[in-house]
Amino acid sequence: MALFDLKSLNSALEELQTERGISRDSVVDALATALAAAYRREYGKRGQIIRATFNPTTGDMEFRQAKIVVDKTLVRQEGEEATADDDHRSRFNPEQHIMIEDARRIKKDSQLDEEISFPLETQEDFGRIAAQAAKQVIMQKVREAERTSIIQEYGQREGDIVTGHVQRFERGNLFVDLGRATAILPYDEQIPGERYRQGERVRALLLRVDEGVRGTFIRLSRSHPRFLTKLFEAEVPEMANGIVEVKGIVREPGSRAKIAVFSKDDHIDPVGALVGQRGVRVAVVTSELGGEKIDVIEWSAIPGDFVKESLKPAQVLALELNEEENRAVVQVAEDQQSLAIGRGGQNVRLAARLTGWKIDIRSTGGEQVASADLSAEASAQAGDANVPTPEETMSEERLEAEEAPPIENPEVTDAPAEEKKAE
Repeated sequence: MALFDLKSLNSALEELQTERGISRDSVVDALATALAAAYRREYGKRGQIIRATFNPTTGDMEFRQAKIVVDKTLVRQEGEEATADDDHRSRFNPEQHIMIEDARRIKKDSQLDEEISFPLETQEDFGRIAAQAAKQVIMQKVREAERTSIIQEYGQREGDIVTGHVQRFERGNLFVDLGRATAILPYDEQIPGERYRQGERVRALLLRVDEGVRGTFIRLSRSHPRFLTKLFEAEVPEMANGIVEVKGIVREPGSRAKIAVFSKDDHIDPVGALVGQRGVRVAVVTSELGGEKIDVIEWSAIPGDFVKESLKPAQVLALELNEEENRAVVQVAEDQQSLAIGRGGQNVRLAARLTGWKIDIRSTGGEQVASADLSAEASAQAGDANVPTPEETMSEERLEAEEAPPIENPEVTDAPAEEKKAE
């Protein structure tokens, strides 16, 4: 008996297989399971095991009740109590069990735990219920296919930059349409001071892809240090080729960042590669970050040289290192004090976090004018100063924004308008 519009049904099956990659057989099997569940719910008895078969070509369906072959070692008869505490036999249910002696009257070679099925009558008013069940199965298969496809596509792009358009705002969070999926740019992953309009184009780092109960969850970030790295990789071929390597990044998003780079080729200047001719490369990145000031410095394995570089654009006159206390005392000229310290101590604070050294700034007269102490209390306010190693990858870190290494999750502070321009 055909209860479906076969033309529409087969058209849907072909579309699922061609456009979404869902096999025709898997949909038919799922449809048969749904039909059996619907039949049991409407017409079955408690405990019944119902199997269904469906022919999408003719539209015919068949329902059968299955019973499991058991004996006295597997079930207890009605009124029979458990013989001991370790008696795990289930109670005999005539709707789902059949004794082996009865089963062998029907099928001579019946074995224990085998299923024997009996035909059931197809109800005349089952067409509407069957059509609804088929619709639900197809919709569920479509959702599952989309979820799997999204995870496969975007899961491979974790740690890369993606582009989308602003879809809507919700409690400070930004929902971004990526085309095949909708991602979320949480408030704490946005650059402070940035404002977006609906439909506006936005670029962000694909932080991670999670599969939850409510569907696929794609999280983006514009404040993560990795976003700065990927922006430079897009502008600097030497970085994309692996010749210039990033040794450490610290950011106060929207205000200032410091990036330490190293060149594997002595003939290539790593700082010049990132800055570009007349500063064009760093200007592009700065523009994408809303005017965030970026200091590009050369990494050095010598701690003293690295500390001096980290305080740029200030010029250091003298430097003393106390390795026991992990402290660096830096002497600068009086006219370099403001550059070395930075507005609100920002420059020396970022330098301390980048190098891992506690930095004291002293003027030429010997007076201490600033200190960046990464003690336990100060670290809680300004972030740790550990520099990430080159071996740390996105797959190992999974870009956990909430629990990222301190160097990759700096404190976010607002900066005055005067600071928001590229060097």
